[in-house]
Amino acid sequence: MHDTLTTRLAALGRFLPTLALGLAGGGLAYWLEVPLPWLLGAMFATTLASLAGVRLRSPGRGRKGVLVVIGVMLGAAFTPEMSGDLTLWGASLSMMLLATAVMMAFSVWFSRRVAGHSLDTALYAGVPGGVSAVTGMALDSNADLRVVGMTHAVRILVLLVAIPPVLKAIGHVDLGSATPDPAQWLWLPGPVDSAWLAGAGVLGAWLGHRARLPNALLFGPALVSAALHLSGVTHAAIPPTLIALAQVIIGISVGVRFTGTSLARVGHTLVMATLQALCLLAIAILAAWGIHAAMGVSLPAALLAYMPGGAPELSLVALSLGIDPAFVTAHHLLRITVLILLMPVVLSACRRSSGKLWP
Repeated sequence: MHDTLTTRLAALGRFLPTLALGLAGGGLAYWLEVPLPWLLGAMFATTLASLAGVRLRSPGRGRKGVLVVIGVMLGAAFTPEMSGDLTLWGASLSMMLLATAVMMAFSVWFSRRVAGHSLDTALYAGVPGGVSAVTGMALDSNADLRVVGMTHAVRILVLLVAIPPVLKAIGHVDLGSATPDPAQWLWLPGPVDSAWLAGAGVLGAWLGHRARLPNALLFGPALVSAALHLSGVTHAAIPPTLIALAQVIIGISVGVRFTGTSLARVGHTLVMATLQALCLLAIAILAAWGIHAAMGVSLPAALLAYMPGGAPELSLVALSLGIDPAFVTAHHLLRITVLILLMPVVLSACRRSSGKLWP
């Protein structure tokens, strides 16, 4: 027990400089009034440091804890007063699945024919979401894990950077109003509400693992928290300070993925991953615009829901900007579930037809 505690404290100590860098980046972005300051500021600071050769530490267990917190926060968006039209949700979920299929087909084609990767690498790098599950599955394949990991990391980076200008361009979101007033930073829920939120996190994480949910630490607490809020048991919200800290940790988690990456050595992979991500973003924008025009679904919410991957990151963005977090979370949960269930079938079909489609 003592050795375990000592090991964890040592790991925390090694992570503190990285955390300080992320907080500094987030604080600077907040001062400069950058949209999504704590997330983007921490991400930019750690990404630049990683690419410059600085050896940064991953949040490790800290990221797992943050996923639980984000899950509880997302569940709080499901309220009894929700007026979501089930027909609209059904149409949007169907469009999301169609867009996901198009993204998957394009990604694999791009990776094979343009980037020149092997079939296994193209398949795992091309999955539009579920990076943790996909990376784990790729361990038992002949895929180049470095390319798979970097492609997913670059995709999330590109998406997060693109969100503010894209939302500003469509003119449906006031990004400036999403930043809390400095006087609100010290607000905390009462002890009873805090107990409900903590219980939702602990119980949700346990149930998520027991039920083998995709991204169990995120979606397990989200489902339990949603049940508590929908039933009216609690109406507790999450303190802005905790939301900001969650953004910093998630931003750091993206940035440190580039640790040990040399621009000179992996320039081709970075360029190909960036081009692929921009094309997938274009598909998401077209799909979101289509469902908005046809059914009247909120364009910003559809855009965040259709973006390929990064469920914790994109759900947290929806929560931070107040863009229908329940809607966005439901879409990403369905996307990841379907991808994980169908991946073995997709892999088998692609390998059987590889000689015909990608000689």
